[in-house]
Amino acid sequence: MRRTTMIATSLLAALALGAGLAACGSGDDAGGGLAVTDAWVKATDEGMTGLFGTLVNETGEDVLVVAGTSAAAARVELHTTAMGEDGSMVMTPVEDGFTVPANGEHELAPGGDHIMLMELTAPLEPGDEVELTLETADVTTVDVVAVVRTFAGGQEEYEPADG
Repeated sequence: MRRTTMIATSLLAALALGAGLAACGSGDDAGGGLAVTDAWVKATDEGMTGLFGTLVNETGEDVLVVAGTSAAAARVELHTTAMGEDGSMVMTPVEDGFTVPANGEHELAPGGDHIMLMELTAPLEPGDEVELTLETADVTTVDVVAVVRTFAGGQEEYEPADG
């Protein structure tokens, strides 16, 4: 009986661990049916940079992406780009998150919605990989690996939420 209990306990622990790992997901096999395809980050020596790609929702309900974290940056913010009062393009934080429609996509692109990595911890060179975790409103997380690329565009101004 003791051996049967130990085997059953081990099996339950293994199943629980497997369920926990499956919930985390990755950029290719995302938690909650959300994935990020063609993820890339603009190369830079310091400061801040953007992550681009396509958020793909493979569920029958809208998914709201609300936050992110990365060891590559002190802060991760969701941003959009719009025309400023002076006619220049201005990046501003998106407080309400990005809604990815049911069975749909949301593009992250230079000059549009994107994810900012702020206060970088080290230079990002072309060919490097950046790991990032996105969080949805239902606290599902999606791990993303993005390749660093050279990109000459994206010279927008940054306007913090409080300024």
